[in-house]
Amino acid sequence: MKSMSNYPWQTDRPFNAYSSYMKRKYSGRVQKLSIDAGLSCPNRDGKISFGGCTFCSNDAFNPSYCRNFKSITEQIEEGIKFHRWRYKKVKKYLAYFQAYSNTYADLDTLKRKYEEALSNENICGLVIGTRPDCLDKEKLKYLYTLSKDWHITVELGIESCYDRTLEAINRGHSFKDTKNALELCKEYSLSTGGHVIFGFPTETREDMLQEANILSQLPLDTVKFHQLQILKGTSMAEDYLKNPKKYNLFTFEEYKDFIIRFLERFNPDIVIERFVSEVPPRYNLLEAWSNKRNESIVEEIEFEMKNRQTYQGKYYNK
Repeated sequence: MKSMSNYPWQTDRPFNAYSSYMKRKYSGRVQKLSIDAGLSCPNRDGKISFGGCTFCSNDAFNPSYCRNFKSITEQIEEGIKFHRWRYKKVKKYLAYFQAYSNTYADLDTLKRKYEEALSNENICGLVIGTRPDCLDKEKLKYLYTLSKDWHITVELGIESCYDRTLEAINRGHSFKDTKNALELCKEYSLSTGGHVIFGFPTETREDMLQEANILSQLPLDTVKFHQLQILKGTSMAEDYLKNPKKYNLFTFEEYKDFIIRFLERFNPDIVIERFVSEVPPRYNLLEAWSNKRNESIVEEIEFEMKNRQTYQGKYYNK
């Protein structure tokens, strides 16, 4: 069994936390500002499919300032005002191109959008949320040139390691596409992030635990973990109302135990950005863990990990 002291990120936290990672890198807090660049997805506009992912409700995740009828400059300025009252010690901001697929356009269009964001003196880089099938060498070569002067992360919607799940949720790509896209990003020395959801009805709890081993082998720098939520207005919500017994959603106590056991198996070099998803209650079809806030959930998970004397990577083997 490994010792916690084997890992350079270890201070007093039992997991490789994104906030600590960014503080080490920038000597202070760095805050993301969500951007809606007015782009779409190939599984929405008919190139691959229509309707988008069955779980997706972008409005639920976009803060009030993040609307595509506003310019990118306006969204950044309003986002800074929005966050300053809460995070008074922010050193710099990252422009987070979050809504939909933010490499799904021609390169000239993307350049204008990215460079508008980088022209703000408070912005130190970009986080670009996209799909594995919306990347190519031309775009990655351009991002590589930006990365020489800015923090650039390409964040892929992985969602699941299982093709049966990706098909069921209408992703329109395979897990092999995900692996290929991450490897291509690394060919251009780009920082990579991933987004994974736990709780799809096509997977057992053991299937989800096995993803710790699969994801650990990917060239990922950061990852976000979210519990499945049933959001109003989605096709998944329609399916849930017709087939509620098909879904075995996590209670908070179940998820807390699951995510700790997952982290024990998970590569300690990969930085954890989030454990859970949090949306305004009005978007949730079901009561969301008594409306626990993200901060309190992280505190409870961290407390329980310390109580169990465990940590990220405890049982990880390369």
